[in-house]
Amino acid sequence: MTVSIAKLEFVSHPCRFVGLKSLPRQRRTLNRAAFRIGVASALPGATQVTTMKLDINGREQVVDVPDDMPLLWVLRDVVGLTGTKFGCGIAQCGACTVHVDGAPIRSCVTPASILVGKKITTIESLGSDGSHPVQRAWIEHDVVQCGYCQSGQIMSAVALLKVTPKPNDAEIDAAMTGNICRCGTYQRIRSAVHRAAELTGEHQHEA
Repeated sequence: MTVSIAKLEFVSHPCRFVGLKSLPRQRRTLNRAAFRIGVASALPGATQVTTMKLDINGREQVVDVPDDMPLLWVLRDVVGLTGTKFGCGIAQCGACTVHVDGAPIRSCVTPASILVGKKITTIESLGSDGSHPVQRAWIEHDVVQCGYCQSGQIMSAVALLKVTPKPNDAEIDAAMTGNICRCGTYQRIRSAVHRAAELTGEHQHEA
């Protein structure tokens, strides 16, 4: 199996997308096994593999990866947390959204090395039982169609509700504008965020 072009290129150039035709043939054929241990270290002029400790979902993860490997691929291919998705590779679609110290960031262009000492939170932290208020609201409003963008959508919604417990339509639109839904479920997403705010309030009142 060969490494996808987006994965390969962002290891050595974390903030720039380069198309297939611009890559030398030998760089298209590095296998996935090489990538998992840090393919950037095998490329000319690339950084060396570094051991770093990352706080991911409250657990310390020790990883050996190149300094410029984007967090997305550390999460997916090294740590094994595949809930965060690759969409565009240029921080424009929001599918790769995670939280760093509570704030949403695009993990496809964020080098893991700059996150040492920070708290990284992924979609897996919400739990697998669907009990989080945002998850419940998403189910109630039948938001998901293909589902590919939804982990990023949900993480953006969670971040919004932490700072704005009762957002209005404009605040929701502003917070979610960086998350693209190719199925066009934007009205359902907005309704679900409102419902999640209600459920969060109910949960806090019960507690």
